[in-house]
Amino acid sequence: MTDIEEPKESTNGQTLEAFIDHLWIEYGLSKNTLSAYRADLVQLERWLAQSGSDLVKAQRHELLGFLSDKVSAGIKASSAARLLSSIRRFYRFQIRLHSINIDPSAEIEFPKSARHLPEVLTEDDVERLLLAPDIETAAGLRDRAMLELLYACGLRVSELVGLLLQQVNLRSGVIRVLGKGSKERLIPFGDEAAVWIERYLQEARSELLKGSTESPALFVSNRKSAMTRQAFWHLIKRHAKTAAIEKSLSPHTLRHAFATHLLNHGADLRVVQLLLGHSDLSTTQVYTHIARARLQALHKQHHPRG
Repeated sequence: MTDIEEPKESTNGQTLEAFIDHLWIEYGLSKNTLSAYRADLVQLERWLAQSGSDLVKAQRHELLGFLSDKVSAGIKASSAARLLSSIRRFYRFQIRLHSINIDPSAEIEFPKSARHLPEVLTEDDVERLLLAPDIETAAGLRDRAMLELLYACGLRVSELVGLLLQQVNLRSGVIRVLGKGSKERLIPFGDEAAVWIERYLQEARSELLKGSTESPALFVSNRKSAMTRQAFWHLIKRHAKTAAIEKSLSPHTLRHAFATHLLNHGADLRVVQLLLGHSDLSTTQVYTHIARARLQALHKQHHPRG
């Protein structure tokens, strides 16, 4: 754990680092996530130090005071909830170590925040987006294959651009993805995506690599290297403009569409959870609200008494 760099101005340095090590070893959390935990707890520690307290000795009323100060300073309810999550996890670990007998965070409720529903492309929007790349060019054929696979599997963009050739099995119609926390999952894809991936591999990839066979990446740029996340999103925005899609795009646009369209067509929520790689079902449940809102809109539009 020596490669994770964050502020270490701490009177409880060893205690805090032991907790961060625990998160890394037991849960395999990413470097960025671990850094966020550390930053949250350093904030709390500095606040407590002003009144002569510290992380291990903190009482419930002190934690409430810290969170109240943060909310008064204008942080969002979602940020306050994340802070409380970090704090709770820390004190549960201290209980486990028998460093404390009572968890001071146990009865503190999470602040309520408005549920944010991401804007989702309709099936017609997706169809137009998929048709936007110029498949007469090597780059366009690559873009079509990438969009098809992204929508077929609900991948994160980082997962898509990080795919290696060896992770794709065209014969079985599955890809092996290494997601958040280094968790591996197998995701099936349909015939349509398979056709475009095969065409890209046969007709475009070697042209983009200019004859080189060195790159292990599935999707490559004309610089003979893997496509970057940033470059891909420049491309998708350009294709969205070609497709006359005016909705705001985010790095998860097609991932949101994948989940919502599956649920609209009757997929089980837990299956969608597994395909998306969510560790918590509540993270996936946001899509049931999107799907319900879409069905209500369709009902209102088409039902004679809508």
